[in-house]
Amino acid sequence: MQWDEFTTLRRALWIGGGQWAGKSTVAAILAEEYGLTHYHYDYHDARSHLDRRLARRIRSGEPPTEPDPEAIWIEATPAEMARKALANFVERFEWVQDDLRALVSPRPILADGWGLRPELVAPITGSTDRMVVLVPSEEFRLYQIDRLPRAGRVGSPVSDPQLAQRNRIERDRLIGEDAVRSAQRLNIPVIEVDGTRDARAVADLVAAQFAPFLPQRSVA
Repeated sequence: MQWDEFTTLRRALWIGGGQWAGKSTVAAILAEEYGLTHYHYDYHDARSHLDRRLARRIRSGEPPTEPDPEAIWIEATPAEMARKALANFVERFEWVQDDLRALVSPRPILADGWGLRPELVAPITGSTDRMVVLVPSEEFRLYQIDRLPRAGRVGSPVSDPQLAQRNRIERDRLIGEDAVRSAQRLNIPVIEVDGTRDARAVADLVAAQFAPFLPQRSVA
């Protein structure tokens, strides 16, 4: 076990899984309802970890600029993209742990994000019951992609936006499937989000799983 002076890592609650399953929405509902501190992986990974990514590139002899969007979204296959993302999650999880070690709270920290992989969380948490994996059904994934502006296209300029988006969708599907396989190996609960339950109902399912670790509700 790595240094964790305030036992934040062992006491944290974790929501991982696939893209567009509503992880952050569910986490926000639970954070407000139970007075939890919400750690939003995607926000930190895209913003506060930027300097660490740049330093890593410089140390490894890579150019400090972001990789060419063509190389990311067009030239690589979805399988290659998924393998690279999973490898990157390992290093970035070290940064997540640094963030969480700095937090002290009388109530649990609730962390959510697709980079919070079951095989990474399980060794540092006090119990695998403290994690839930949310994954969208294929139909709900396509619904979210059609409905959410940020999901409907690749944000970088590329020569073939349609191909880039197809590659992205397939990459996300492969990464979600990997999360399910990993969770099943570790006996971590998996909840499929298919659109038949709203976010409130999904949050209730997650709260039921986390019930032994949640404080009393802070709102009626």
